[in-house]
Amino acid sequence: MKVAMCDPSLFTGRYDDSLCAAMAAEGVDVTLLGRPMRATDAIVPQGYRYDARFFRRSEALRGRIGEGRAFRLLKAAEYGLSCALGDLGFLGDADVAHMQWLPLALADRIMLKRLKGRTALVHTVHNADAYHADAGVQGRGYRDLLDMFDALIVHGETTRLALERQGVDPGRIHVTPHPPMRLAPAGPDDLAQVPDASLPRLLFFGTIRPYKGVDLLVEACLSLWRAGHRFELVLAGKPFMDIAPLLDSVRAAGFGERLITDLGFLTEQRLDAHMAKADVLVFPYRHIDSSGAFLSALHHGKAMVTSDAGMFASLPDEVAVRASAGNAPALAQALLPLVESAAIRQALGAHARTYGDSMGNWKDMALATIAIYRSVTHAKVTRR
Repeated sequence: MKVAMCDPSLFTGRYDDSLCAAMAAEGVDVTLLGRPMRATDAIVPQGYRYDARFFRRSEALRGRIGEGRAFRLLKAAEYGLSCALGDLGFLGDADVAHMQWLPLALADRIMLKRLKGRTALVHTVHNADAYHADAGVQGRGYRDLLDMFDALIVHGETTRLALERQGVDPGRIHVTPHPPMRLAPAGPDDLAQVPDASLPRLLFFGTIRPYKGVDLLVEACLSLWRAGHRFELVLAGKPFMDIAPLLDSVRAAGFGERLITDLGFLTEQRLDAHMAKADVLVFPYRHIDSSGAFLSALHHGKAMVTSDAGMFASLPDEVAVRASAGNAPALAQALLPLVESAAIRQALGAHARTYGDSMGNWKDMALATIAIYRSVTHAKVTRR
């Protein structure tokens, strides 16, 4: 079976790599199609091929023009042309074209129409609201694209129910639980670049976007600091929102020395180093279906504090401390015992590691995905 796995912008590169390698180990001929690799990518294909088919020109200019409006417009134009006129190549020749992310619905519709009938179409719906409230033009028309696929893969009941409420045919929805992931491990140099903690350390890591609630975390931390509690907060990742007012509010309140920032696209090894040196990992998301960041952190065995959005609501009580989504005072209350007690942190961390070990693996995920491929390809042959 030939499979074209497609994630044009590599939004979930670690997920793509893990799944493709596991399917290749089961004998599937897999090619992952994405953009040219960046220095921050850690994908080393094992048993599958990588094709940097998308965004070649814009990525070549990224270093010179930056990542501002001009770069985004160039990417959109290049992607639109690729979808409308580009050589479909392996996408069209494969038995299955599996879209992980659809980065620009207006252009994706054109590409899917070109592929329809040539190959079975599968899409992983990582979040029912694909790009959350800050999607803009990127997600406009996304819902209509779902009707073009032979099968939709989701990672839990939250997403399945959300799609059914949107009118998606339940018969096309397949639930395959998301296994834990491991980022590329930090080496000595990566660990040396992250300062050691002088106080209990909270970590928020990954892309910084409005729906992830970093503003709520800062507000919660300020309330705890003002009440006399001593701890550090680290923000590590690329901001896709203006966080300067948040940082200024911490400094203006006199707690600037307790805030550590490491902003930008960070390597997996650098993020792994941050997790290794943190005491508490915080996921204060306003809304989410499933969180790859959370699943990539479980093996570190660190205490977790989450909102009660999406997958977090179904976590066992001993795995993470939960706070009401969007509620900064509730988040502060959830953080307080962990800031104050190393014993509580250690107990929660041990439960998190055990929970991660029980969640299945990528071989299971690969076998479930291959079974979905077989069902849709068999159905297409039968209809003919």
